[in-house]
Amino acid sequence: MSAATYAVAPAAKESPVTKPVVLIAEELSPATLDALGPDFEIRSCDGADRAALLAALADVDAVLIRSATKMDAEAIAAGTKLKVIARAGVGLDNVDVPAATQAGVMVVNAPTSNITSAAELAVGLLLAAARNIVPASQALKGGAWKRSRYGGIELLDKTVGIVGLGRIGALVAERLKGFGVDIIAYDPYTTPTKAVQLGARLVELDELLTTSDFITVHLPKTAETVGLIGVEALSKVKPSVVIVNAARGGIVDEAALADALRDGRVAAAGLDVFAKEPCTDSPLFEFEKVVVTPHLGASTEEAQEKAGVAVAKSVRLALSGEIVPDAVNVSGGVIVEEVRPGIALVEKLGRVYTAIAGGVPLHLHLDVSGEITEHDVSIWKLAALKGLFTDVVEGQVSYVNAPVIAESRGVGITLTTDSASGDFRNVTTLHGRLKDGTEVSVAGTLTGPRMIEKLVGINGYDLEVPLSDHFAVFTYPDRPGVVGQVGGMLGETGINIGGMQVARDDRGDRALMILNVDSGLTPRSRAGSPRRLVLWTSPSSTSDGRARTGAHGAEGVVPHAVRHVGRRSQSARRLLG
Repeated sequence: MSAATYAVAPAAKESPVTKPVVLIAEELSPATLDALGPDFEIRSCDGADRAALLAALADVDAVLIRSATKMDAEAIAAGTKLKVIARAGVGLDNVDVPAATQAGVMVVNAPTSNITSAAELAVGLLLAAARNIVPASQALKGGAWKRSRYGGIELLDKTVGIVGLGRIGALVAERLKGFGVDIIAYDPYTTPTKAVQLGARLVELDELLTTSDFITVHLPKTAETVGLIGVEALSKVKPSVVIVNAARGGIVDEAALADALRDGRVAAAGLDVFAKEPCTDSPLFEFEKVVVTPHLGASTEEAQEKAGVAVAKSVRLALSGEIVPDAVNVSGGVIVEEVRPGIALVEKLGRVYTAIAGGVPLHLHLDVSGEITEHDVSIWKLAALKGLFTDVVEGQVSYVNAPVIAESRGVGITLTTDSASGDFRNVTTLHGRLKDGTEVSVAGTLTGPRMIEKLVGINGYDLEVPLSDHFAVFTYPDRPGVVGQVGGMLGETGINIGGMQVARDDRGDRALMILNVDSGLTPRSRAGSPRRLVLWTSPSSTSDGRARTGAHGAEGVVPHAVRHVGRRSQSARRLLG
């Protein structure tokens, strides 16, 4: 069944008005209004004027915004008839998505509206830095003709390293092929086949750093990617390297980059994003060979128009009860009551899989067994993909866009069912092979009248452990004293163990231990962790167990063991050994 089957608008409330009312809270292109068409009553207000916004929201069905209008819980509550919030752009920092979801308000954005503009800017920064275009222009405008001073380098036959081969990274690769460069890429979540299709060769991060003549960053900003290109990484690059960051500020450590430029360990750089914005003062600004722009990645007429038209179409679809491709928070269509509790379980299993594997499989197999197979469980494929990619890509992953993300990364999914389930009434298993040939599997079930979510298998080890906010898992040669050592280590760092289970493999020479712990590992406690340790923590809780709010508060499990993306893949896979 198609993912889009479940992307339907919230049920419309009874309304005496003939036409749905759409509020335009910020200036949008004429093409946006044309895309809405004649079937709506169009109103406008200044979204930056808080009082005017709250008053205008009172009886509208949809609101179209950009970045200046803040749709927080108060604004959402003011829209008593509100059904759709449409953000004409990519980011949702100004929309309280959990509050919208709780209120039954669909949130849509335009996730692909700016990818071409962002990719083209990255290439532009790379070329400008390679050919000294900016300083040469400034010198000439100042009356100086300095041809010899501003000689540059060609791209032909050079090696370009792309860090992150997602949608924008892929477009950068396509555009650079015409320059006759050798493209290498680092991305633990892209398959070698997909990379080859883009004309790139996948390598480890260290190889990319040491061999690239140009490095361009296209990763989402996460706890693991912040500072990825920092002191350690910059110590490995060629002194002639040109570094470009048009992705997210903070992925490239700006202070470390400034030091490397000052010491002659990096030749030039181009940056469109900064750790703190607006940024009007930076140590990077002192270097003539650094090209900087004020976050212009999406600032093209075409990107702005695409964003407006895309969300206008989504509003039309949503208010007519049709499929909404860019829905961020889809509540689901008609799903039988017996199947509904398993959706959250399967999504969590997908997140556990990614955390253990340190990447996504070439193909994900979803095996469902037991009485539940009397019903259509095909939506569980969407739940599995949603969980699989939630901690891999930037922004929220929905049941609608998860299959698109999987397709873009060359990851397929199959579902098989069997009425026989063995030890439990129903069991769901996710398994697949990673690009290095490693097989990874996780299994779960719902038990008892309260439908308690339990993890019942990891890589063939039989378990029965309730899924909790925090738990740690590792394998080890089965010998006396290991349990005590682990307990002592966690106790010394203030981590309390709430529960524990040990499982042996069929031969009895290796064991897997899973610990329910009361809090996540801090950087200090992780420093003393055993090399085979992997920890998950629910994003709905902080490390001290307090509730966390925000746009990313969906229940689930996320990897929390390693900060560095490169280490994440390696460390997580040590669990398998």
